[in-house]
Amino acid sequence: MEKMLVIVFDTEKKAYEGLRALNQLDSEGSITIHAEAVIDKNNDGAVTVKQGDGDFPVRTVSGTAIGSLIGLLGGPAGVAVGALAGTMAGSFADLFVAGVNSDFLAEVSNRLTPGKFAIVADVSEEWVTPVDTRMEALNGFVVRTARKSFEEAQRAREVAELRAEIDQLKAEHARVKAEQKAKLQAKIDELNTRLQAKLQQARQRSEQIKNETEAKVKALQKKAVKAQGDAKAVIDARVTEIKKQYEQWVEQGKSMVA
Repeated sequence: MEKMLVIVFDTEKKAYEGLRALNQLDSEGSITIHAEAVIDKNNDGAVTVKQGDGDFPVRTVSGTAIGSLIGLLGGPAGVAVGALAGTMAGSFADLFVAGVNSDFLAEVSNRLTPGKFAIVADVSEEWVTPVDTRMEALNGFVVRTARKSFEEAQRAREVAELRAEIDQLKAEHARVKAEQKAKLQAKIDELNTRLQAKLQQARQRSEQIKNETEAKVKALQKKAVKAQGDAKAVIDARVTEIKKQYEQWVEQGKSMVA
């Protein structure tokens, strides 16, 4: 199952020890890391992405999800993007892209107080014990949630609402007197502009999700070539799950182009 993890530590040293332990679990096949970053929360509440050293680089396969979550954790003070250029500030859009809910965000925000550090990671994980055991040994507090497809469902609702409003105005436009038609047409044109912008965003995001999915699958298939027995079976299952999640995401988006 694909999950978003935030592991909070009291010191930067412990955070990097946690990062090494997380990467070791990835090497062992206990989890698969799709994206990761080490962050800290400044005294003013802003979040800074720490640059990893050469042995533990920040992965960017799912950079959009990670970047969105980091932006949300920065709150009104914003985010010092560091290694993740282009990170968006906190917003509902970020919540949908990150694939997390407000309860998860609230719990992380309560734990990640100024002066603390955290690992933010997008992972595939079938059992929680390996990560929890390693992180507890380092005094790290783990907050996790299954990633959910809020984003596409929300955009589909917004598109449907815009189309319904346009249809209503068009029906009214056909009935009103000539002197009222111009005002209604202006409103219709404005809504059409907003609709086209939403559809363009959907097309761009669809391409991005496709590329991210292909990158995840390719990385896992590369691991599977070297794996054997149970380890290979676990990797194959993760590939199947990621493909299934993508197919569900595509299915949700079909209503927008219908």
